[in-house]
Amino acid sequence: MIDRSYVLMMARYNAWQNRHMKSAMESLTDAALREDRGAFFGSILATANHLLWGDQLWMSRFDGKPGPDVGPEGHRTLTPTLAAWGTERFRTDGRILTWAEGLSSPALTGSLSWHSGALGRDVTKPVALCVVHFFNHQTHHRGQIHAMLTAAGAKTHDTDLFIMPEQGPWL
Repeated sequence: MIDRSYVLMMARYNAWQNRHMKSAMESLTDAALREDRGAFFGSILATANHLLWGDQLWMSRFDGKPGPDVGPEGHRTLTPTLAAWGTERFRTDGRILTWAEGLSSPALTGSLSWHSGALGRDVTKPVALCVVHFFNHQTHHRGQIHAMLTAAGAKTHDTDLFIMPEQGPWL
C-alpha cells in the first residue's frame, strides 16, 4: 500500500503546510482566530488544536512516546494561544519528521492495536491504513482551516503537493 518514501514525503508536506498555515493565522487577530465560523470544531484555533491533538495522539501510537497532555474532551483547547499552538505545532512536526526519517518500510506492515475513545472499544487495523489515515486527517482539517482563513481575509498559500519544494526547510 505505502512505503517509507510516501511517509517521508507526507511528513515533509505536513510540516511545509503547517508553516504556511501558521503564517496566515498570524495575520489575524485573536478574536478572529476564536470566532465561531460554523465549521465542525467552530473556530480556526479550535480546529488547529484538534488537528494538533490528533497528530500527537497518532504519533503516540506510532512511536510509543507520550500523547497529548489532555484527553478527548480537551482537544479543541489543547493550546490556549496561537503562540503556544505554534510552539507545539513545531515540536510535533519535528517529531513526525524524525519518526518518518527513521522508519523502515517493513515497519509499515502488520497491525496496530489501541483503545479508541471515540468508539469506546479496542481496535486493530493495518499499520499502513493507520498511517494513510493520519496524513489524510491532517489534509482534511488543514483544508477546513484554509477555507476559514481565506474567508477571514488572510493571505493563504498554495496547498498542492506538486508545488512543495524538493529541499527543506520543512520546519
